[in-house]
Amino acid sequence: MANRQMDEFQGRLQRIDKIHRRGGGFEAVGTLGRAEYRERRSFSIFRPLLLVFAVLLILKTALLMQIGVADYQERVDRLALGGDVERIGAFVMQADPVTVWLSERMIELLSVPG
Repeated sequence: MANRQMDEFQGRLQRIDKIHRRGGGFEAVGTLGRAEYRERRSFSIFRPLLLVFAVLLILKTALLMQIGVADYQERVDRLALGGDVERIGAFVMQADPVTVWLSERMIELLSVPG
């Protein structure tokens, strides 16, 4: 009799361990558990692309502030004379109107001589 009860007990422990490995059994009724957060999470390519775009814009603005429009354009033109990778870099690093406007506002704000 004791052996049968022990077998049932061990079986129950195995089922509980299996549930825990799958991520269940830790949520109280009425709370937001792991399943709630899993449903909200979705892979989106837009967030990383937006972050890369913002970092690139900040980098271009800082460079434009530091070296000036004429020197910046000269460096981009030299970059455009290189190979395929350099031409892509020159295209990406072109001083677009947003970058020029941001650098002008930052120069005014920080009163950086330029």
